[in-house]
Amino acid sequence: MADSGSTRRTVDSDPQSYKLSDLLKCGWKIFEEVDTTNEPIGSNNVQLKVKRGITALEDVTRMVAQLDLFSRNELLEEIATTDLKYILLPALLGGLTMKLTNRDNRLEIVSKAREYFNEFLRRCKEYNVSDFKLPESMMEPDKESKSTQSPAKSTASSSSSDLVAMAVQRQAKIERYRQKKVTEDRLVEIKKAVDSEKADEEVVRDFYLLTVKKWINIALEETDSIDQELEILKRMDNPTGPPQCKHPPRPPMKPFVLTKDAVQAQVFGAGYPSLPTMTVDDWYEQHQKRGVLPDQGMPKRVGVGESADAKDHEDEMKDKQVENDDEEALVKARNWDDWKDSHRRGYGNRKSMG
Repeated sequence: MADSGSTRRTVDSDPQSYKLSDLLKCGWKIFEEVDTTNEPIGSNNVQLKVKRGITALEDVTRMVAQLDLFSRNELLEEIATTDLKYILLPALLGGLTMKLTNRDNRLEIVSKAREYFNEFLRRCKEYNVSDFKLPESMMEPDKESKSTQSPAKSTASSSSSDLVAMAVQRQAKIERYRQKKVTEDRLVEIKKAVDSEKADEEVVRDFYLLTVKKWINIALEETDSIDQELEILKRMDNPTGPPQCKHPPRPPMKPFVLTKDAVQAQVFGAGYPSLPTMTVDDWYEQHQKRGVLPDQGMPKRVGVGESADAKDHEDEMKDKQVENDDEEALVKARNWDDWKDSHRRGYGNRKSMG
């Protein structure tokens, strides 16, 4: 295990440290600008920034490899605080590589980004930065050993193992999301102090460790999505399904216009059972002559004004008959008066009145 007297050189002791840190800061800043920009990710301006950031981070990666900053024989506590930020190099490279939008080389871009994220996760696992499980795509030996099992045994346990795997994966995503929120809230609190360069070494170390933990969650999510995209891209390049029969191309149809003429009427009809042979007035006159109209033979309804005039006229005629001493009219009037005296108004009309 490396100690303080190791021959490994730190960034602070190297004359290229300022250039190295500046390049890392440049690439990191470009990623943050591209990740929060409102411009389309496929625009020329954004793509030029992405390529410039990738170039800067690749230069830093080569310098770090020459300086031999990290070793598998040391613990996380033995890494200098000024060197912790260089653990993020593969993660930043993977994030920027995923921002490239070249469709022709999409398979190559996605594969390269996965290599960056896998390298970052493997290094974090070696230093035990956080408690997480490596993606299944990084467990190639385990997959090969599982594939050598008998088909009957694998088929019998496939259903139960799939359910267990889905439950474990769901729980892991929930836990990653919770850790991500806690980490982001903590980073917001100490980021201002680190940017102002007034924070002590303990705060700076805590800031870089929290940033690494944040990127672990991002790398795990990106790796899952990359694996799914890789399957789709490989199937697009090498389709395995049965060849689909291609129908011969149909000749283009000539445009036609329907016109309202006699030919159209003969083909499609008028749109209703029959054409009219007479007008409504002709029909009414014809039925009136035959005397078969519904209102023929029925008494006409008299209006309100006409009925009042007829009643007044009838009363005048009765008065004149009484004045002329018409005996029949006098007898009828006297009988009516006697009947009204002995019978109250409404007598005999007791319908619906109990």
